[in-house]
Amino acid sequence: MEILQKVCLVLTIIGAINWGLIGLFDFNLVSFLFGDMSMLSKIIYSLVGIAGLINIGLLFVHLESH
Repeated sequence: MEILQKVCLVLTIIGAINWGLIGLFDFNLVSFLFGDMSMLSKIIYSLVGIAGLINIGLLFVHLESH
């Protein structure tokens, strides 16, 4: 499970960087690299969203250990 969480964390960081680029420079890196809403872009957006949901569990890990 630890490997899954690390992969999800990396995907979430990539998503956060993309959102930062959109907010600061109106530049969408995913669309630039893979096309505007291409199948690959949709897959990347979906994976980042799923990773974010999985990472919600990291908020509660410390509660289980106490």
